[in-house]
Amino acid sequence: MFERADALALEDSLVRLRHALHRQPELGLELPRTQQAVLDALAGLPLEIGLGKQLTSVTAVLRGGRPGPAVLLRGDMDALPVQEDSGVPYASEVPGRMHACGHDLHTAALVGAARLLAARREELAGDVVFMFQPGEEGMGGARLMIEEGVLDAAGTRVAAAYALHVTSAMLPAGVATVRPGPVLAASDEVTVRVTGAGGHGSSPHAAKDPVPAVCEMVTALQTMVTRTVDIFDPAVVTVGSLHAGSAGNVIPEHAEFVATVRSFSDEAHARVRSGFERTVRGIAAAHGVAVDIDYRENYPVTVNDPAEAAFALRTARAVFGAGQVFEAPRPMAGSEDFSYVLREVPGAYVGLGACPPGRDPMTAPMNHSAQAVYDDRAVVDAAVLLAELAAGRLQFAAEEPS
Repeated sequence: MFERADALALEDSLVRLRHALHRQPELGLELPRTQQAVLDALAGLPLEIGLGKQLTSVTAVLRGGRPGPAVLLRGDMDALPVQEDSGVPYASEVPGRMHACGHDLHTAALVGAARLLAARREELAGDVVFMFQPGEEGMGGARLMIEEGVLDAAGTRVAAAYALHVTSAMLPAGVATVRPGPVLAASDEVTVRVTGAGGHGSSPHAAKDPVPAVCEMVTALQTMVTRTVDIFDPAVVTVGSLHAGSAGNVIPEHAEFVATVRSFSDEAHARVRSGFERTVRGIAAAHGVAVDIDYRENYPVTVNDPAEAAFALRTARAVFGAGQVFEAPRPMAGSEDFSYVLREVPGAYVGLGACPPGRDPMTAPMNHSAQAVYDDRAVVDAAVLLAELAAGRLQFAAEEPS
C-alpha cells in the first residue's frame, strides 16, 4: 500500500519537525511544548484527539473508510538528561537535555504515518490509534496511557500494536530487524543500604564494619546469578554505584550500593530477585549488620508476539527489500516500556538503523551518548514502515476467513 516514495513529499516538513523537537527537548511525563508541536503537526487531519490527564500525551484515532478492527502505533516523545555534544546545527538549546535516544525522530515519524494513512483513509479496513507517549525513559508513560484507555481509544480493544526504535549505531541506515519472543530485557533497579556500627580504623573488632559486607555482597551476587539462573535464560546483575565512608582511618556506619538487574523471562526475573535478596540478607546476617533493600521493578520483558513479529518481518521486507531486513538472532539487554502494551495486546517492536552517512555503525556513538547522531532520512523510513504495518494489518484482518 505504501512505499518510501509515498513519504518523500513529506520529508522536508517531517525533518523540520524533528529538528524543532530536537532543539527543545523535554523530560519525563510533562512535555507541554512537545505536545503542542504534535497537535500543530496533526491539525487538519481527520483525527479524534484525546489528551492525557496524568501526562502530556496525545492519543489520535483515525477512522477507516471500511469496517474492521483497530491497530495501534506508538511513538515516544521524551528526551534524556544529557548535555549534547553532537555538533549538529540543530543541537539542543536546553542545557543538560538532549534527544540522545532518537525519540524526536520517533515522534516526527508517527506524525508522518498519520498523514500517510489519513490520505488513504477510505481504503483502510478499520481504525488506527496513534499513541504519542511521554515518559518512556524510566517514567512508565506507557503504563499510564494504558490506565487512561489508549488501548480502547477506538471504542474496542486494539487487535495489534507496533512500535519501532531507531539506533545511531550497530545497524546501517535503512536496515530493519525484528524477532519473535523476548526482544528487550526486564529492568530493575536495586538500592542496598547496609548499617553497622562505626569506629576507628585501627580497631575494627570494636565496630561492625559495613564495608567488607558490601564488598562480599557485590562479588557474591555474580556467583548467585551463575548458580541460580539457567544459562539459556540469562540474567545480568551489574553494580554501578558504591559508596562508603569519608576517610581511610574511619569505619563508617553505613555503606550503600545500587545495581541494575536485567532478565529475559518472568521465570528468570523471579529467580534472580529471590536470589538477590536471599544473598544480600544472608551476608548481612553473617557479618552482624543490618540491611535495607529497595528493589524497584521498572519495566517488564518486551515480548514480540510470534505471529505479529513474522508479519512485521514480511512488511519490513516489502518496504525496504529483503536484503535490508533480518531476524535478530537474540534479544538486547536494554529495556522499553512498550512492554506494558505488549503484555495487553499482541504486537511487535522493530529496530531500525539510522546511522548517518560516512560513519561506521560498529564504532559510531550509541543511543544515549552525548555524541549520538541520527540520519534525518530515517524519519521517512520509519513513517512508511509504521503506516504500512497499520494498513497491512487491517487488510490482513479483512481477508481472514470468518
